[in-house]
Amino acid sequence: MSRVFDHPRLVPALIVAVSLGALGAALFAQYVGDIQPCILCVYQRYAYLAALAAGIIGLAVGGNPVARRLAIALAALAFLAGAGLAFFHVGVEQLWWRGTAECHAPAFDPNASIADLRKQLLQTDFVACDQIPWSLFGISIAGYNMFASLVFAAACAWAAVRMGRTTGR
Repeated sequence: MSRVFDHPRLVPALIVAVSLGALGAALFAQYVGDIQPCILCVYQRYAYLAALAAGIIGLAVGGNPVARRLAIALAALAFLAGAGLAFFHVGVEQLWWRGTAECHAPAFDPNASIADLRKQLLQTDFVACDQIPWSLFGISIAGYNMFASLVFAAACAWAAVRMGRTTGR
């Protein structure tokens, strides 16, 4: 296993690959699978973007072991934040708690005319956060993302600690 750490840019490259893969899968599900994301789904993508940025920084500072470890640790935090967001989303899906204000249908003016209500409905692009558009074995996309993000966070944290022991810094 120490051979993994003989290549200073390998772990940051894996972080970049995992982040791009997750973002690509989300975009594939949205644009090919026609699974429209709710606002919480979109927020979970930000965690992968943050991890991607940390991985790119890790690649850029590959020769500096302290900076590389810091970038990997930041990626671990980004993945952990993503797991937290996904856990919150799972709770909304399971009706354990309410989601954010953006998770609920917009309020309509009760005094508006039928034509105005129709126009407002047609202009509103809304996906409810408590609806599960796809699941496998009873686990939603947010649930799978929570597990994956926890694994990625643990792997990054382990790599950052292990690199510190290998390099002595």
